[in-house]
Amino acid sequence: MIQVTGLTRRYGSVLAVSDLSFSIKEGEIVGFLGPNGAGKTTTMNMLTGCLRPSAGTIMLGGFDIDTDAAEARKKIGYLPETPPLYPDMTVEEYLDFVYRLKQCKLPQEEHIRQVCTMVGLTDVYGRIIRNLSKGYRQRVGLAQALIGNPDILILDEPTVGLDPKQIIEIRETIRSLGQNHTVILSSHILPEVQAVCDRILVIHHGKIVADGTSAELSERMEGAEQLDMTIEGEPAGVLSTLRAVPGVAEAIVTQEDGKKSIYRITAEPDADIRHSVFDALSQNHMPILSMQQVELSLEDIFLELTETEAVEPEEEPEKKKRRLFGRKRGADK
Repeated sequence: MIQVTGLTRRYGSVLAVSDLSFSIKEGEIVGFLGPNGAGKTTTMNMLTGCLRPSAGTIMLGGFDIDTDAAEARKKIGYLPETPPLYPDMTVEEYLDFVYRLKQCKLPQEEHIRQVCTMVGLTDVYGRIIRNLSKGYRQRVGLAQALIGNPDILILDEPTVGLDPKQIIEIRETIRSLGQNHTVILSSHILPEVQAVCDRILVIHHGKIVADGTSAELSERMEGAEQLDMTIEGEPAGVLSTLRAVPGVAEAIVTQEDGKKSIYRITAEPDADIRHSVFDALSQNHMPILSMQQVELSLEDIFLELTETEAVEPEEEPEKKKRRLFGRKRGADK
């Protein structure tokens, strides 16, 4: 559904996005992660046709966003971080306006009603947008992205500023939308990405540094197996026993509680130490009360992949010139 090849964007001498290539299949919900200044927003602006790339191609549903812009944009529904709402309009008036703006060909009243039902706006259909809660305004923004029934939804920070109940509701809506749409979701809330997305792309310094499911990224980053074990026995003796097991690289106490303590055991690369650790402790009459494999969280993976500080891209020279000259003229008045 989405094919990106060699995507590059420069702001003057600053390389904001560098030779990105990835593909997204129909019906996938993909999380797009990256620290501030990593090139995430620039990439999303290029995907939506709001910004032209310096190099590379973007194919959306078989149409090139550069050479077949009108057809490619019909494939996209876009929800920016701040929804583009007109607060003096009612929900009905605003969605009618978006319908006409997009030159939608679907039966107007029926289509808009279906969209409102899908995102939970039926009860506020006649209300003025400025009087709606933040959660409902976000739903109106999502509804405008769905007008025209686009194949692809691009959602930039869709739950920012919402309360926990509203976040859960929007997450459930996004999951349901993934049944009929391809979704790209940008978010700084890592548990949200883990809960909603089928796959994760991590961008850093304008390059993709990871691509896969949360489990795949965790497996790739761990390198060596780690176990957390609760063991009954005197800590010094338990540590001595654990460290003598073939394949154990390290063993430490993470929580000491008399004769029942918790230990973190790290295996040597590609070593499965579970059976040998069990046998050694059993022979020394040191009962295992619990044992679980340690998995990296998405937060751990994200921090490890983006541990160097990102650099904010500079403004485009022409924009910077207009801003500075405009400020100077205003100051002279």
